[in-house]
Amino acid sequence: MNTKLFSELPTSVRIMEVGPRDGLQNETMALDADQRVGLIRALAAAGVKNIEVGSFVSPKWVPQMADTDTVVSKTGDIDANLSVLVPNPRGMEQALVAEVKEIAVFTATSEAFCLKNTNCSVDESLERIKVVTEQALAAGMRVRGYVSTVLDCPYDGPMDAQRCADISKQLIDMGCYEVSLGDTIGKGTPIRMAHLLETVMKQVPASQLAVHCHDTYGQALANILVSLQMGISVVDSSVGGLGGCPYAKGASGNVATEDVVFMLTEMGIETGIDLSALNAIARDMSVLLDKPLPGHVHKA
Repeated sequence: MNTKLFSELPTSVRIMEVGPRDGLQNETMALDADQRVGLIRALAAAGVKNIEVGSFVSPKWVPQMADTDTVVSKTGDIDANLSVLVPNPRGMEQALVAEVKEIAVFTATSEAFCLKNTNCSVDESLERIKVVTEQALAAGMRVRGYVSTVLDCPYDGPMDAQRCADISKQLIDMGCYEVSLGDTIGKGTPIRMAHLLETVMKQVPASQLAVHCHDTYGQALANILVSLQMGISVVDSSVGGLGGCPYAKGASGNVATEDVVFMLTEMGIETGIDLSALNAIARDMSVLLDKPLPGHVHKA
């Protein structure tokens, strides 16, 4: 076996579980606050140490994220790093009241997607992020950044890697400790992912990057593997493969957390997560939502 290909793999990977927010926001059935709290507690009990628990967005637009303040108040005792997505200054006001410790902000490489998602241009979204980030840092919060449509946009097609790199650098310069690169419609392939990372890493080090891969075309694990080979050690995933993107028609869910953990474990890479417990959570969510979930390992 040629081990040279795998000689630079990380010894451990930090999983960012996005199911309670990015996953549930695109499910037809809206879970109530207590059901979402139950999911978050189960994930933490399984060893998941980084969980995105909700979003301070208007329930008019994303009803699945209503009562995020209640979810935050009922999960404050959990031994995990919990974050909340904050889309604008109004959301930041709610985050300050809720006294969250970490927020996530987001923009996109694509102008059309940004307009659909946030009703503003990319530059305008970055101005919003700057205001929100300054407030968050002043309040002692950590800030994580997302860039969506890093490889392809459902409206604009293939994206320019240099543009993604420039936007990522701006987020880091604003104070984001990490930028997650999102393949929103899951159309990326390993060589394209490698090119993207090579370009972005000229401006942002691998230690401040994460990958957020959707599995629409079945490419997520392959893209994650090439990312690991290039020095990335943070992976976003969603238990059971929950969710997708409400602003990208046809985009299926994020890569399933249990699929990622299985692959990493079999490769000897530590995650700190109990795979059996994770599979049980995925199966429970399938029953709760009354639908099969796209993850593979929990069904194997």
